[in-house]
Amino acid sequence: MILACKNISKSFGTDQILNSVSFHVNEREKAAVIGINGAGKSTLFKIIIGELAPDEGEIVFAKGCTVGYLAQHQGLSSENSIYDEILTVKKDVIETEASIRQLEASMKGASGSQLEQMLASYTRLTHEFELKNGYSYKSEVVGILKGLGFTEEEFTKPVATLSGGQKTRVALGKLLLSKPDLILLDEPTNHLDMESIAWLETFLLNYPGSVVVIAHDRYFIDKVVTKVVELEHGRADSYEGNYTAYAEKKAMLRDAMLKHYLNQQKEIRHQEEVITKLRSFNREKSIRRAESREKMLEKIERVDKPVTYEPQMNITLEPHVISGNDVLKAENLSKAFGSLALFQNISFEIKRGERVAIIGNNGTGKTTLLKIINELLSADSGKVILGSKVKIGYYDQEHQVLDSDKTLFDELSDAHPDMDNTSIRNILAAFLFTGDDVFKRIRDISGGEKGRVSLAKLMLSEANLLILDEPTNHLDITSKEILENAINNYTGTVLYVSHDRYFINKTATRILNLTANTLVNYIGNYDYYLEKKDELSPNAASGTYENTAKGSSEAEESGNKTDWKQQKEEQSKIRKRQNDLKKTEEEIQKLELRNEEIDGLLTREEIYTNSSELVKLTKEKKTLEARLEELMVIWEELAE
Repeated sequence: MILACKNISKSFGTDQILNSVSFHVNEREKAAVIGINGAGKSTLFKIIIGELAPDEGEIVFAKGCTVGYLAQHQGLSSENSIYDEILTVKKDVIETEASIRQLEASMKGASGSQLEQMLASYTRLTHEFELKNGYSYKSEVVGILKGLGFTEEEFTKPVATLSGGQKTRVALGKLLLSKPDLILLDEPTNHLDMESIAWLETFLLNYPGSVVVIAHDRYFIDKVVTKVVELEHGRADSYEGNYTAYAEKKAMLRDAMLKHYLNQQKEIRHQEEVITKLRSFNREKSIRRAESREKMLEKIERVDKPVTYEPQMNITLEPHVISGNDVLKAENLSKAFGSLALFQNISFEIKRGERVAIIGNNGTGKTTLLKIINELLSADSGKVILGSKVKIGYYDQEHQVLDSDKTLFDELSDAHPDMDNTSIRNILAAFLFTGDDVFKRIRDISGGEKGRVSLAKLMLSEANLLILDEPTNHLDITSKEILENAINNYTGTVLYVSHDRYFINKTATRILNLTANTLVNYIGNYDYYLEKKDELSPNAASGTYENTAKGSSEAEESGNKTDWKQQKEEQSKIRKRQNDLKKTEEEIQKLELRNEEIDGLLTREEIYTNSSELVKLTKEKKTLEARLEELMVIWEELAE
């Protein structure tokens, strides 16, 4: 066991956030802490790292355990470049390397006992350097930066010039590179694109230490964790397995508890009716029997009614008018900002009833595409054609459709002047805004609350084409599931951008992947996209918008197979070259280390006075140096 939380309680004023929370995390275990917004997840993390003191209970770590923590809104303030800032984690390795180089220089002019001391220090330091993975720390830094979505051109960017999300990614990189025994991550996927999230999943799965993560990304939790700790009503319940296993067990457990409660209530009512009837007979024996039953009833351990209701959004999406079958058509759209070309000559169609997800890495132009469709931006070329009777409802992730100076009440009443005050209050209540909350100004509420106001406006729009930009951002898991159900029950058409893979999996009937300046089409959900992306990704390079529906022509299928085969062969060559490069680097490092050992041995009196040993080592050194020359040439060719 690496971490134990024992009866942790915490209150702020009269609000009890945590009430006797207990759970443990074993070595190498990956666990998720989940719960609705305000359940106390971040508070619990702050107590674990000692930033907050619990009112009661204790946190116990394994002896010598090192802990790393990434807060939800953690950024960096530094004048370093991205690369140099990450490199600060390896300060001890760099210092050890500097000491080794200094010793190497000093040993050239040393002899006797001084040289022996230096050699002993040199052996100790090189061993220490090797244990710290010193020979590959630079490639480790590069690997983590690239995995988190930074390009090599960005490595030299000063941290001070980065956005909040980029700073958080640098902070995450530093934490992962430091390799603590226990990693605590609060919403680590918030500022990562899909490729970076997939990289992080693989990194954490293979991480030799323990990980505890707060996340609303259910796909991420499914992939990474083997234990779910749910915070609900201040208490903690642990479930073995990933998110899907938790959801199934939770539903079964609640059903069983509710059934047990209802059965007990039925039995209690029955006994009370019998007692009442017995007393009504007004006979000595019947009254004694009634009293006996009353005593038995008092001894029953009453089961509390399971809490099956949380304050939840109530979303009903329904179009006012049915659109034509052809909802939207984009023809040869192109958009660039200066020298940065986002997409070129992309074309696609959307039919009534489809739920189409646009995916792609950060910066590929997904939000820009939605803004062009909504006429908030103009395309450099091409056009968008809306079908008959199409009315758009737009959800903007930046919530620019909201007026920050207005109150929540005014935001809805100004948009819908025909609605009376009671109706507006009822709508806001359906999105969890009650009492004086409705008179808060938009600028004073959180991102999640702004999202709920935008969803309320969307519901009132009665649009038949919903265009949504990251609709699940800032929503807790329960709210995401409510939105999923609303979209799946919606009879209109939906086009949305999202990084939430679980949400895409549950709602999308088709996926458009914006990659390499063009679109690749997948007829299916996110799991289907994962299954097919390696086969179909070559189409992106050829600039085609390839429909993967079963009705594709044989000629197209043949072309796809040829492109796919060529791409596979090329990928195989690249992998082989990368493996050869890695093996070459490892052999160079090994031979250089042996060469340095021989240099050290040749300075010893018992060696240079022993002619046979001297000849043997000199011959080995010559062979080594010849092989090193060959390897350097090979390395240069592979690295090109």
